[in-house]
Amino acid sequence: MKFITNENLAELLDALKEDYRVFVPVKKTDIGSYPIKKGAQRYYREYEEFTDDIVIGEVRPFEPLKAFFTAAREVVAKGFTSEVPHQEDKPFAIVGVKNCDLRQGFAVQDHVYKDHDYEDPFYVKNRENNLIIASDCTCAIDTCFCRAAGNQPYPEENYDINLSPVRDGYLVEVGSAKGENLLEKHASLIEQVGEERARERDQQRQRVTEEVDSNIEQYEVPTYSKFKSDIIERNWDSDVWYEESKTCVECGACTIICPTCHCFFLYDQKDGDKMERLRVWDSCMLKHYARVAGGENPRGELWMRLRNRFEKKFDFFPKVADFYACTGCGRCVSACPAKIDIRKVLKRLVDNV
Repeated sequence: MKFITNENLAELLDALKEDYRVFVPVKKTDIGSYPIKKGAQRYYREYEEFTDDIVIGEVRPFEPLKAFFTAAREVVAKGFTSEVPHQEDKPFAIVGVKNCDLRQGFAVQDHVYKDHDYEDPFYVKNRENNLIIASDCTCAIDTCFCRAAGNQPYPEENYDINLSPVRDGYLVEVGSAKGENLLEKHASLIEQVGEERARERDQQRQRVTEEVDSNIEQYEVPTYSKFKSDIIERNWDSDVWYEESKTCVECGACTIICPTCHCFFLYDQKDGDKMERLRVWDSCMLKHYARVAGGENPRGELWMRLRNRFEKKFDFFPKVADFYACTGCGRCVSACPAKIDIRKVLKRLVDNV
């Protein structure tokens, strides 16, 4: 088993800065005089040096991984040239990525931006060049329900190397040729350890799995096997949509923070004496989203837009791509100021059929 100590990981991150912009998950231990309890939100920060607030394990940061692959706002064309902007930008090395972003998150984003006749050059470049250093979850927070969506709380695919936190460091698994080359280049930082550390990792994975299962049981979250009964079609005219949307303030946070949501809006603006085209994230929960020429809107009511959001995740994607567009990360539960809980909506839908 490959192993890297805490000190050597810091040295590896220092070395990566030469070729990448390195981002690590961090968590503040307090805000002023108010301590943050276990389960507080983590977020990505550009790495400068290894500090005590960096948390490689624990749970997913609040920002979804998609932010490193399709920027929330970016220039996609300038003037009338065929030159693609951003070609000289340094790629990202994203550390501490969790499975809820990696598996279904990438499945949906790849389906939209890469795996069809037209490939988005910005997304494809980032997929090829960015480096992903994943890590196991070492705890579950109240909103985690990844196993109900068919995921595990540890990376299974789509990473270059994975770090499993164990005593005094991390077990290291290789997930790609890029990851293998990285470890070969920094072989002096990697050690070999016995199976005892693997047993420690397996016990930790089992413990976190049980924590997630406990969440699922507590909130009575339907598992993905129950979504297969066409729950959206059978609830198409249900009162659930209107009742659940009554508190929505239409901020769009649930879609912006979602690792699978991918809709965008294109617009032009003047840049000096030239024109440039920009792409910004859009949200199907916003009223303007489906508006067409002449001002007509097929989803003019808020409950229609909430239904559309669930239809896309639990009906459209299973039919066209054979997977659900929800990872069970729970970010939308945390982000919603109206306390609309995707787990409770799903339970109502399943209970109705």
